[in-house]
Amino acid sequence: MLHRPHAAWLYRWVEALPGGRSLRRQLLLWVLLPQLVLWLAGALFTYKLAARYANEVIDASLSQASRALARQVKPMGNGLFIDFPRAAQDVLEADPSDRLLYTVSAPPGEFILGNRNLPPPPDSNKAHQPGETVFYDGQVAPQNHADEPPQRVRVSALYLSYGDENGPMQTMLVQVARSSANREELTRRILVDTVLPLSGLMLLMTMIVWAGIRAGLAPLARLRSLVEGRAPNDLTPIELEAAPGEVRALAQAINDLLGAVQHNVGAQKRFISDAAHQLRTPLAGLKSQTELALKDATDPALQARLQRVHESATRSAHLVNQLLTLARAEPESAGRQDRSRVDLTRLARELTAELVPRARQAGIDLGFDDAADGDVLLPCEVAGIGLLLREALMNVIDNALRYCERGAEVTVRLRRQPHRAWLEVLDNGPGIPPEQHEAVFERFVRATHLGTGCGLGLAIVREIVERHQGSVTLHSLQPHGLMVRIDLPLV
Repeated sequence: MLHRPHAAWLYRWVEALPGGRSLRRQLLLWVLLPQLVLWLAGALFTYKLAARYANEVIDASLSQASRALARQVKPMGNGLFIDFPRAAQDVLEADPSDRLLYTVSAPPGEFILGNRNLPPPPDSNKAHQPGETVFYDGQVAPQNHADEPPQRVRVSALYLSYGDENGPMQTMLVQVARSSANREELTRRILVDTVLPLSGLMLLMTMIVWAGIRAGLAPLARLRSLVEGRAPNDLTPIELEAAPGEVRALAQAINDLLGAVQHNVGAQKRFISDAAHQLRTPLAGLKSQTELALKDATDPALQARLQRVHESATRSAHLVNQLLTLARAEPESAGRQDRSRVDLTRLARELTAELVPRARQAGIDLGFDDAADGDVLLPCEVAGIGLLLREALMNVIDNALRYCERGAEVTVRLRRQPHRAWLEVLDNGPGIPPEQHEAVFERFVRATHLGTGCGLGLAIVREIVERHQGSVTLHSLQPHGLMVRIDLPLV
């Protein structure tokens, strides 16, 4: 296991990789890097083990060959009798790829028989016991091709003593060497036969680890999808009961945060609703009193002041009503209201007829188009809250009547599309610049300072329409004018 202080460089290196801050990639690297280190260590250990076993096999054969060669050299008095026929030499040198090289010297270093270019033992000056065998690696220069590199060989050196009782004992050195090529080939074969299965196992383990990491992080992906797919005002708790304890703890922490936010937002909305309710009665009384005062006042200056007070009271009452409507359109309030089938045809026709007197008073031609593109309009039913849908359409028509000049035309139109209904309000008034079409849906944003609006009408419309899985868009008309389209799904 890597201790954190000693692995700090590895942690920084992992984070520096492209995408290194990904939890999945960090887990994969932290698991696979130790495996790679262990695999390299295992390969090195296997190579050393294979080389040791190959040396043991080669050394055993060289020891056997050196003793067999020593038996062909027999002491005779103070000399040596060499019984080494040519046929035996041909057997030793028969295989050119694995040819045995040999040298007999007595005393050691004084050549008697074999190859003169075998390397001496590394400790040739050291005294050796009779019958002792020394194994070592060396190089042999080629005899016939001087431009070839030296050949690496494995050498066995056998020390023997000979002589009679009347004279001093002599030492004879028998050296037998074999090329290291076959030994290295054997080592490579053992290494390949060992490392290849280990590599396959490591690849299989990597795939299993990757699958395990993906399965282990799947609850985090589900939690991410649950959070990403939410509307900004959706504060309902997250359900992730089947996840591991760590993810459940994270989900619980998010739920606690959502609960606190929901509590604060609810308190603010209740305050707005309560304040609006409390303001409606005094504002209505103020409007009535100013209307009565205007009738009784004879001084023109006083009438002008009372008229400004009456307009301010009217505008304040309108703002309070808009705030109440906005509070009812919020998800929490809308969720507590019963939904039913609402016929948009009937709703649009009745509301248009209700607002005709106001339109006539303002000098505006308000009408309902009950035949779209020459086709008889069929009933259009949507699932929703009739009071809120009525309020949305009321706000759209109210804006048209409020900002259009005398002599303008306002048309309420309903079009049926496949699985959708388009409720449209068209006017030939001043319109709204295209670059402000999106901005006017924000709360308290007005496209003009004319009129007595408060900048909440279209914000309320969008809030209500989105609560009904619909959308609302603005479209400029030529040569001037505006069309507000409410798109709702049919049932």
